[in-house]
Amino acid sequence: MPSTRDDAATVRFTPGGLVFVVTGPSGAGKGTLVERLMKSRPECRFSVSSTTRPRREGEDEGVQYEFVSGDEFERRIAEGHFLEWAEVHGKFYGTPSRFVDEAVQQNRVVVLDVDVQGGASVRRARPDAVSVFIYPPSLESLRERLVGRGTDSPQVIEVRLANAPGEMAQYVHYDYVIVNDDVETAAARLIAIVDAERSRVKRMRTDVA
Repeated sequence: MPSTRDDAATVRFTPGGLVFVVTGPSGAGKGTLVERLMKSRPECRFSVSSTTRPRREGEDEGVQYEFVSGDEFERRIAEGHFLEWAEVHGKFYGTPSRFVDEAVQQNRVVVLDVDVQGGASVRRARPDAVSVFIYPPSLESLRERLVGRGTDSPQVIEVRLANAPGEMAQYVHYDYVIVNDDVETAAARLIAIVDAERSRVKRMRTDVA
């Protein structure tokens, strides 16, 4: 017998959890966009990566990153602690797998802000992840952002810029691409992607009262 309107109203939908990967070259502005996303959507949980790089001014332990020694990072690699890890510009970065798995089971959106190499590793480890590539409007704008944030030496900036064209070419492997030429517009698009992915039928969990 066909379902009636009243029957349909008894079904409650709960969006399931998902892994949401945001990546792009250094200076593309992915960190700023992720901050806007986290403030707008309380169902999101930020995955704090571990790193061996020095803490920058304005960063807090356990907020942007967990800062560890090289020996500690290697120990965690050996113990299988990371969902993915990579060496980027001479420093190590890794995503703890336990936090990701637990948050997804709790129907949360686990947001990973990772470099391009890390993004590729996460996509291999979690083919179900939703991936977004943040693309800079130009290499010159990338240079301006790297210089303007004042966190890297001129030598490090040049290395990042030299790597940028190869990193930018990787956008073709991602589910979505956002050109970050306007922060407000780019942030709105990132939030819209999360909303759309949370509404996919394949991720919905239903409860019939």
